[in-house]
Amino acid sequence: MSDGQITADVGGRKLKLSNLDKVLYPGTETTKGEVLHYYTQVAQPLLAVLSDRPATRIRWPHGVSDLSFFEKNLPPGAPSWLSRVALPSSGSRGTGDEVVYPVIGELAELVYLVNLASLEFHVPQWRLVDDRPVAPDRLVIDLDPGAPAGLTECARLALIVRDRLADIGLDRCVPVTSGSKGMQVYAALDSSRSSEAIRDATRELAQQLTREHPDLVVWKMTKSKRPGKVLLDWSQNTAAKTTIAPYSLRGKERPTAAAPRTWDEVEKGARTPDSLRQILFDDVVERLQQYGDLFADGMAANG
Repeated sequence: MSDGQITADVGGRKLKLSNLDKVLYPGTETTKGEVLHYYTQVAQPLLAVLSDRPATRIRWPHGVSDLSFFEKNLPPGAPSWLSRVALPSSGSRGTGDEVVYPVIGELAELVYLVNLASLEFHVPQWRLVDDRPVAPDRLVIDLDPGAPAGLTECARLALIVRDRLADIGLDRCVPVTSGSKGMQVYAALDSSRSSEAIRDATRELAQQLTREHPDLVVWKMTKSKRPGKVLLDWSQNTAAKTTIAPYSLRGKERPTAAAPRTWDEVEKGARTPDSLRQILFDDVVERLQQYGDLFADGMAANG
């Protein structure tokens, strides 16, 4: 190793990994090398989440205390072996503009992008088949608390959402603390309905729960209506939207990650304030060893 740089064999591909000693999370002095190590440890479950989906990244070239930027297009200089797909830009309005996204299906592809200080990976709820989007195989409901509400209120709403989804036959659900403020509830779908249909159904659910639980839930994003309540964000089921991938790091002050949780943890979190917290990356690795892949297992339950 010289100046924090090495050449490594990653899944049979030679990669130059640079600036491994650079601190990306100053609050915990977490280095780029430690971030890369984390992503290799969670690669198997994370790649299962990312596979066959166009990946949007958020990069922090100088660490989380500095500027970041969204990146949809494959970065300049990307190797020819990095899988990609060209899709119409959601903002092109028929102009023919395309975005060439990476499609991350193997460890070397993941490590290459993390080496560019890509800390966050976001994907849609639909997959690609023959390089074309198909109907979504996942539904996501994002629970975003408005202060002073927090994870306790999110947990209460997550349980309500779980039960309501079970009532309509979606009993394969997984809660995920987002690594930021709130959490998501995912449900497995059979890809028989379009993104637009799923978006409309989740919006209707959000409106119903706002009427039934007006002190807890809000379905509109108007900030003035949100203090002390949880926004039930149905819009991330829109085909053009993406959501933080379970097991992805977040670009926050500390190296938290989007972490699948057990429903027992959520039930305890709803009963006991402050018992449910966002999880650091080291804890995510330990949980994988203890529980296995909660996301894959939960989405496959009863399937």
